Amino acid sequence: MTTSDRRPVLLDFEKPLVELEARITQIRELAEENDVDVSEQIWKLEERAAQLRQEIFHSLTPAQQLQVARHPRRPSTLDYIQAISDDWLELHGDRTTGMDDPAIVGGVARLAGRPVMMLGQQKGRDTKDNITRNFGMAHPGGYRKAMRLMEHANRFGMPILTFIDTPAAYPGVEAERLGQGEAIAYNLREMFRLEVPIICTVIGEGGSGGALGIGVGDRLMMFEHSVYCVAPPEACAAIIWRDASKAPQAAEALKLTATDLKHLDIIDQVIPEPLGGAHAHPVKAAESLKQVLLENLSELLQMTHQQRRELRYQKFRNIGVFMEMSA
Repeated sequence: MTTSDRRPVLLDFEKPLVELEARITQIRELAEENDVDVSEQIWKLEERAAQLRQEIFHSLTPAQQLQVARHPRRPSTLDYIQAISDDWLELHGDRTTGMDDPAIVGGVARLAGRPVMMLGQQKGRDTKDNITRNFGMAHPGGYRKAMRLMEHANRFGMPILTFIDTPAAYPGVEAERLGQGEAIAYNLREMFRLEVPIICTVIGEGGSGGALGIGVGDRLMMFEHSVYCVAPPEACAAIIWRDASKAPQAAEALKLTATDLKHLDIIDQVIPEPLGGAHAHPVKAAESLKQVLLENLSELLQMTHQQRRELRYQKFRNIGVFMEMSA
């Protein structure tokens, strides 16, 4: 890993906190050089830094949550798979075009000793890796690979765990020529049919049909600072106002945060993140994810195939249903 890889990525709203932490470090170094006891002052400043961090991350706007969800150091699908699974064997290819789309990864793993199928979108860690993985935007072959793995899991009775992290499916001409819409639509239909438990988790950015292509499950969960929406705010702003700079307004209107979506009954559970976001404490975030997955999997395994499919069907039929009360 190069020095540039280790350099922290600073979000604009984190600047006051970083400045305070830098001041604490400077005071500590000066005290050590001059053999002066400033422990009480350091303690007060550290207490203020902890309070400031809490204030910042408990009052993020939707646009700021989007920044956290897109943080380049945010744990990816492969990070979580390697952190929570006992064994992991990646599988490749869609068995249709002969291609292997690196924007979607998947394979057989063990979660607390139980065989499962894990798959999800994979973004890159740097520019070169992002280009290779097309920034997590899958081609039709990626969705066909995902469906092949899910069919395999269904055949052998393995629960399916999907991790959603994409701005959208790849919208290029070549992807359309190869049947992008059909590939996603096929996955939507077939995932309702599968008999094994399916748990879908938005770990970063869940955008458009690209997220839906692996997002039909018995449980739909989101990390606290992840986002899930019909279109990226920039695209929404360009369509509605013909001005992409109005993305913060679009983010507000889209109700894309985990809190909003839980309130609307679109998702089932919000997974808390460590203070500062999953990118600040990835191991703690992985531990929280594993615990929630095991709890939900335990509940789903107690149901019959028919009960799970009916639960899945009703869950998505009820999205968007609401009642208006007259005054």
